[in-house]
Amino acid sequence: MSVRASKRQDKYFLLSLGCSKNTVDSESIAQVLNQSGMRGVTAPQDAEVLIVNTCGFINAAKEESVNALRELVETRKKNQMVIAAGCLSQRYGANLVQEIPGLDGVIGTRRWMDIFDLVTRLRDRKHPEPLYHLPDEAHVVGLDERGVLRASVQGASAYLKIADGCRRPCAFCAIPKIKGTAVSRPIESITAEAVRLQAMGVKELLLIAQDTTDYGYDLGLKDGLAHLLESIVQAAPNIPWIRIMYAYPGYVTEKLMETMATHKQILPYLDMPLQHGHRETLKRMRRPANIEWVYNTMGKLREMIPNLAVRTTFIVGYPGETDEEFAGLLKFVDDLQFDRVGAFQYSYEIGTPSATQANHVDDDIKQARYEQLMELQQNISLKRNQALVGKTLDILVEGHGAGEDEDGNATGDTISLGRSYRDAPEIDGYVLVEGELPPGEIVPVRITGATTYDLIATVETSAPQIITPGTKYGAGMIPMSDIS
Repeated sequence: MSVRASKRQDKYFLLSLGCSKNTVDSESIAQVLNQSGMRGVTAPQDAEVLIVNTCGFINAAKEESVNALRELVETRKKNQMVIAAGCLSQRYGANLVQEIPGLDGVIGTRRWMDIFDLVTRLRDRKHPEPLYHLPDEAHVVGLDERGVLRASVQGASAYLKIADGCRRPCAFCAIPKIKGTAVSRPIESITAEAVRLQAMGVKELLLIAQDTTDYGYDLGLKDGLAHLLESIVQAAPNIPWIRIMYAYPGYVTEKLMETMATHKQILPYLDMPLQHGHRETLKRMRRPANIEWVYNTMGKLREMIPNLAVRTTFIVGYPGETDEEFAGLLKFVDDLQFDRVGAFQYSYEIGTPSATQANHVDDDIKQARYEQLMELQQNISLKRNQALVGKTLDILVEGHGAGEDEDGNATGDTISLGRSYRDAPEIDGYVLVEGELPPGEIVPVRITGATTYDLIATVETSAPQIITPGTKYGAGMIPMSDIS
C-alpha cells in the first residue's frame, strides 16, 4: 500500500458498462483501489479519479462507452483524471485517445489488477501525455489477483467468475482478441470464494465465464465444470441456488447432466447460446454445426432433469443468411421450444472474420427476420409460462414496488418482485406477487397468471404442489408433456 495514498484518501468514481463478467472485473478493480487506501464515491464530481470499465463487444456498447468517457473528459475539473479500462481499451488501445482527446490513462482487461499502479504513475507524471497499460498477454488468472474476491454481489445473488478469455474460433466475435485465450481459475480458489459468499448470506451463485463448459481444459481436467460444481456443492452446502451461465454447445457432457440432475442446489437451468439453427450458417459462423447433437442433447437434458429451463441466443441476418437458412432457424426454434430466447441482429465487427465475408444482409431484412423470430418465440414463451398456472414455485425475492392497473395508474397495493429458478437476473422474466415479501428470502408462491415474459402469483398458504428445482424425481413434478 502506498503511504501517500493512505494519507491522501483520494476518492474514485467507477462506472461499469457491459455484461456481468465486466461487472465482476469492476468489483475487483474497486477492491484493489480500496486496499490501496482509496475510497469509492457515487458522484463523479466528488472524485479525483474517474474510471469507466468499458464494453467493446458490439457497436451499441462501444458507442455507450465512448459517450460516457467523452462526457467525463468534457466535464471534469482541473484536479480530476479520467481512465478508460476494460474491453474497449484493450481492443483499441492508443486509438481510443485519438477518438477521445484528453483521456489520461488507458488500461486493458488483462492487467486490471494494476489499476492503482497506473493511478500512481498518473499522479507522478511530469507531462500531460496519456499513459497506457496494455500488455498483449497476461496469463495471471488465479495467480496474481491481489487477493480480491472475483465476484459481484447484487442483493442475495452473486456472479462468480470461474475463468477468463476464450479459445473458441467464432467468426463474429472479438472476445479472444480482447480477453486472450481461455484461462481457468484454480478449483480451490473458486471453492474458497463460494464459501466466503455463503458466509455473506448469498442465496444464488451464478457461475460465469466466456465459456463455462470449457472450464478446466487448460488445467488438464476432463469434465472440469462438473468437478467444480461437485466441489462447490460439498464446500458450500448452504447456498440454495447454483446457476450455470454461458455453456457452449457440444460441451454439455453427460457427466455435467448427471451432476446437475443429482444435486438439489444446482438449478435445472441452462444458458446455452446456440447462435443459429441451420448447419450452413453455423459453419460460416465457425460454430458447432452438428444440429443433430442439439436435438439429441436437448432430449437427454429434459429426460434427466425434469422441469429444465433452457435459455439460448440467436443471431439473425448473419452474412450470407438465405431465406432457406432463416426458415431453418425458425423450424429449429419451433421444434425445440426453448423457455427463453434472446435475439440479436448481426453487428459488423472490424477485425473479425465475419467482417470480410460476402453477402451482408440488408438492415431491413435483418429487422424483419428479427421481428418474425421474436414473434414465434413470444408465443412459445407464453405457452410455457401458462403451463405453470396453478403450480407452486420457490422465488428469490428481490424487492417491492407499487401496484398499477391496466392503464398504469397506481392502485395503492404493494407488489413483490422475485425470480424463480427459470429466471436469471437481468436477462429473464420476473414473478410478480401480491403483498410485501422479505427481500433476499426464498419463498413459495402459487402461480395465478402468466404473460409472455413474467408470471403473476400469490403467497402460498395451502399445501403446495411445489416444483422443486434440482430434484430429479419426486411428487409435484411437471411432466414435459404438460409443458411442451
